[in-house]
Amino acid sequence: MTEANESAADSEKFVLALRDELITIGIPPRPKVLLSIEREMRREEPDYSVLEKVISLDVGVAASLLKIAKSPLFGNSANVRTIKDALQVLGLKIVATAIAGLSLRKAFANVPNLERFWDASACVAQISAWLTSQVVFPARPIRPDEVYTYGLFRDAGIPVLLSNFSDYLDVLKVANSEAEQPFTRIEDQEYGINHALIGAKLAKEWELPDEHRNAIEFHHDRVTIQGDGATPLSDVSRYYIAIAQLAEFFHQRATQKSHALEWNKLGDVCLACLQLTPERVEELYAQMFVDGVPLRPEF
Repeated sequence: MTEANESAADSEKFVLALRDELITIGIPPRPKVLLSIEREMRREEPDYSVLEKVISLDVGVAASLLKIAKSPLFGNSANVRTIKDALQVLGLKIVATAIAGLSLRKAFANVPNLERFWDASACVAQISAWLTSQVVFPARPIRPDEVYTYGLFRDAGIPVLLSNFSDYLDVLKVANSEAEQPFTRIEDQEYGINHALIGAKLAKEWELPDEHRNAIEFHHDRVTIQGDGATPLSDVSRYYIAIAQLAEFFHQRATQKSHALEWNKLGDVCLACLQLTPERVEELYAQMFVDGVPLRPEF
């Protein structure tokens, strides 16, 4: 390599490292309320009074949690009047999931043009949770809240990119309309980093399990999803990816609000992972409406 080429290569590495560092700085820190919830979850007898005080410090989160507890998903309980009531109705695992989602959205409150993004993420998470009851993972029970959390965080790198690069909406449109190349390759070509990698960094910062983080990082990587990549994924991570891709496909098909082509690129490997036939997919799509799975955010 000539001296000029070495200099160019070093310069490119510096630029990429700088971009990576800037984006990492833009990842919001993990909310303290999640730490408090997890601490109580580890106790034999959680103290709901302690959690009530912590949650009540954030009026917005507290109000949203009450709304969730009163929603039809949990029996439309008219007896829910306080945060303590909500904790008892929902249970700590669902509360932790709900607050993580609310906190994530709040962390990017100053980033414009995200309302539709958050709504779609919430709907995909809801459909994913429902699909978990229909497409059983054979190795161990997978709870709906596990998949719901993954659905909320899967594309969380997009707001980080949007807040760092003024032209990211244009790049996003190109990536959504790309029929052959991986979605993340379009971002890599433009910025040297992609939303899946950033999302995995955010998940690590927020202390999500490894299975979630790995599924976020590789959810656009066809080779890795089908088990042939350099980085092996656990079957649980592959299940998360496949269920959420199917949920996104159902949501886009039902609402006609997006023209992303990811299902065309990844659908076959996701169905293989879930051991689903196209006929079963159609049955599930029809059943989604029978079961009244929401196509808009519940809360």
